[in-house]
Amino acid sequence: VQLQASGGGLVQAGGSLRLSCAASVPTFSNYVMGWFRQAPGKEREFVASTAWNFASKYYADSLKGRFTISKDKAKNTVFLQMNSLKPEDTGVYYCAAKRGYGLGPDGYDVWGQGTLVTVSS
Repeated sequence: VQLQASGGGLVQAGGSLRLSCAASVPTFSNYVMGWFRQAPGKEREFVASTAWNFASKYYADSLKGRFTISKDKAKNTVFLQMNSLKPEDTGVYYCAAKRGYGLGPDGYDVWGQGTLVTVSS
């Protein structure tokens, strides 16, 4: 099982980026897919999650309204749309997966390699 995140880059404050996470295993039937991020010098934090076979989503309170998680099951890909980006959104963004249905930030055991997002002021 492998995850590969992409779509990071340099963007000005106020801009948008869409990150993608491609999963190598096509049958993530009972998985929860999540996004995390790690800013320079800080611990990794939860961003958002979605259940693979349900419409349910869960967001970090501080990011609601600016970030949106979605998925394309036909392409085995999860997306993170990030709008109104701020310099404090800078960091490495990781996609992750775990078995089950809980949308909380714990229990993820499959991780992608991360993609760097840099937001300039």
